[in-house]
Amino acid sequence: MSQGPWQPATAHEHAVMDLLLAVRAFSDALDRMNGGMKDDMDMNASDLAALRMLIMREQRGEIVSPHDVARHLRISTASTTKLLDRLTDSGHVERMPHPTDRRARVIRLTPESRKTFYRHFGERMAAMRAVADRYDEAELALIVRFLGEMGEVIAAHGE
Repeated sequence: MSQGPWQPATAHEHAVMDLLLAVRAFSDALDRMNGGMKDDMDMNASDLAALRMLIMREQRGEIVSPHDVARHLRISTASTTKLLDRLTDSGHVERMPHPTDRRARVIRLTPESRKTFYRHFGERMAAMRAVADRYDEAELALIVRFLGEMGEVIAAHGE
């Protein structure tokens, strides 16, 4: 009898299935967390995704342009303008002159938005960091590699 995709036959297939189920559970938990934050901050999913992107890029010291937001969210420039107008009007972001290109603009979180984001996310982030602290550097590097590769596969199939 042939084994279907949901009936692993070997120990490795069982381990892979367990991993994929854990990834799905993790994804569901992130969805619930983001849904709660979206409601708490009274914004839609795209607005919250833009704020998360800005936080991540800020932590890496990267400058974010409106084009970067559009590409990250996979939305048109018109939709990006509307999104940035909403986030600017609500005090979450500010448009600033680019530091080296006078024609371009960059998008930054406002200090108040940053505080609000961390107030909503800080406790969860501390708990997640506590989990990560249980792993040594080699294990963390392996997890980072795995998540990076999974993200690439997901992104490649979403285009």
